[in-house]
Amino acid sequence: MSWRATRIVFGKELRDSLRDRRTIISMIVVPVLGIPLLMFGVGALTVKTMMKARAEVPRVMVVGAENSPQVQAALHDAKNLQLVPASADFTNAVVEKRVRAVVRLPADFDAAVARGEPSQVEIFEYQGDVKSDFAAGDLDQFFSNLRDTTVRERLTARGVPVAVLKPFSIQRQNVAPPAKVTGSLLGGLLPYFIIVLCLTGAMYPALDVTAGEKERGTMETILCCPVARTSLVLGKFLMVLTASLGTVILALLSLSGTFLFAKHVGAHSLPPAVLQSITTLDPGALAGVFLMLLPVAVMLSALLLMVGLIAKNFREAQSYAGPLMLVAVVPSIAAALPGVELNYRLAWVPLVNACLAGKEMMTGIWHWNYLALIFASASLYAAAALAAAVWLFHREAVLFRS
Repeated sequence: MSWRATRIVFGKELRDSLRDRRTIISMIVVPVLGIPLLMFGVGALTVKTMMKARAEVPRVMVVGAENSPQVQAALHDAKNLQLVPASADFTNAVVEKRVRAVVRLPADFDAAVARGEPSQVEIFEYQGDVKSDFAAGDLDQFFSNLRDTTVRERLTARGVPVAVLKPFSIQRQNVAPPAKVTGSLLGGLLPYFIIVLCLTGAMYPALDVTAGEKERGTMETILCCPVARTSLVLGKFLMVLTASLGTVILALLSLSGTFLFAKHVGAHSLPPAVLQSITTLDPGALAGVFLMLLPVAVMLSALLLMVGLIAKNFREAQSYAGPLMLVAVVPSIAAALPGVELNYRLAWVPLVNACLAGKEMMTGIWHWNYLALIFASASLYAAAALAAAVWLFHREAVLFRS
């Protein structure tokens, strides 16, 4: 194997890839422009939709209103609710969204409350519908206030202080510094985000320099060159790895720029908690997560290269790459689940170990023994994947199967 030949192959493949419009789109345009559009566009649309839903005066129905004229009148006077006539099929009215929520008062409601007997008010809502949830919340708040008012009036009438209902108060205090809170929120998402970008950036170049070469009939020409096959496959691999890491770096830079822009623009409009989250991001932790996922990028690039070598054409390679992305993403999601913590057994599980290590580092916890074990195991898996790709490239039955 000649490193000079490897560098020549790498340079040739890199130049060819940079001339390809599809590579530029997947490697540069998507991470650089997609992230700001996703964060600001989708975020702004979500906020606008929720504010519009919250501002809407929901249509609600009272079933059994004759059981409490007082409640009926109070609900009618409420500015945040719009009463509609009751109907027998009130559940269908909620499901069909003709009304957002329904409250049903039990028989003899006023008399039962006056006697101090227990009574139950039922609120019917469409779970999963935001507007129905808001309407049910408003009704729940209305009856909670009515209940509290009734209790206070009874206590006052008997000369009992209202404070007897709350002999003591409970206050929860957060002892975690803001950096750890922010890291805990982002720690489960950032490794998953990086792994997806590694696959996105490497997928098209890896398939193009293998299955694409086969489909274009140029693989035979490349193999006729006086260059060792190991040098050829390593040059192709380095180009794929460069595309993968380049996509991640550009995406992280775009993400950082988006955060800084949000901090500058939203200095007076964003909530203090959001601004505090932006300003407490630890650059050292971000760098640590990136370094920990470097062997993972090597492994994924080698696996995609293997997929392209095994496939007979580009379309077949794409059909193989889809399940590979699913296999790579599922462990990342599993590592982000609540309650999944790093231990010696999980430190050997590919992808899960790196994601858990990244989650720990983002919260400011650096378990050096775990980190060393995870980096070593991830490097071992990456070396095995790369060795398998080199081995496949030496097999004629794989390269020219029909």
